[in-house]
Amino acid sequence: MRFRSDPSAIRGSIAPLVTPFTDDGVVDHQSLRALVRFQLESGSHGVSLGGSTGEPSAQSTDERIAAMRTAAEEIGDRVPFLPGTGSHKLEETLLMTAAAQELGADAVLVITPYYARPTQEALYKWYATVAGEFPDLPIVAYNVPSRTAVDIAPETVGRLFRDVENFVGVKETTKEFEHFSRVLHICGRELLVWSGIELLCLPLLALGGAGFVSAVANLAPAAVARMYELWEAGDPDSLAAARDLHYRLHPLVDLLFVETNPAPVKWVLHQQGRIASAHVRPPLTSPTETGLARIRTLLAEGGDLTPQIRKVPS
Repeated sequence: MRFRSDPSAIRGSIAPLVTPFTDDGVVDHQSLRALVRFQLESGSHGVSLGGSTGEPSAQSTDERIAAMRTAAEEIGDRVPFLPGTGSHKLEETLLMTAAAQELGADAVLVITPYYARPTQEALYKWYATVAGEFPDLPIVAYNVPSRTAVDIAPETVGRLFRDVENFVGVKETTKEFEHFSRVLHICGRELLVWSGIELLCLPLLALGGAGFVSAVANLAPAAVARMYELWEAGDPDSLAAARDLHYRLHPLVDLLFVETNPAPVKWVLHQQGRIASAHVRPPLTSPTETGLARIRTLLAEGGDLTPQIRKVPS
């Protein structure tokens, strides 16, 4: 929790991990430890777990807390840990957030409550309530309207940032890039904004963003982290190299979404031997044969950025 007191230090590539399961559908803690080690060895600047890529809605709160514990033990204090603790239920969100705080999380990602379609006033009260229960824990809103059917307006983010001391940032997973700019214009660059849209990760840095929480870091963590570092270096050669990585990552980004994330990335990680099974829980399914053909093509195009191994985690 050494970053908890200074959330402004939580920057760069925060890798949002998949949650590995066995073929029988049980959470695979050995594979999860291996994935955390892979991220640390590859230079990721932080680790997240329990976002959309981690299939949280298909898990019980006990399973999610146990997975957080495994990740926290493996991470230690080496990089920031930002688990997703949100749910569509306030009671579950508070339970998960309390567990994350106890496990030493540096900040938490709290998704907008899905399905209910709350108003902006309701969203303000939701985040203010969660933050008020944990005044010493930095709270980051997770805005992903494509999955939740509700969008946090820039004005609501600004209101929370002004009124709630430990509301420190937002993970924006919207393809409307103008939204990013309006959030930062209203709040100022003291607000920490991470992109959850892969192809907007690099552009966000030009606006003053803090970094990205990009699912492609599951496959190419070193390249994603390096892209941030090159941008931060700021000289012309480094900026050109960052743009080069952005475009080189395109095939792997497209791979993620051949079918619903995280089924494609889990298939690749299993083929590489990084996780023991490619299992995804219902309502998701493993990629179809048509999808696998497209995944193989894209992997051939961008595979130089994703390290190959053939050892099952132990």
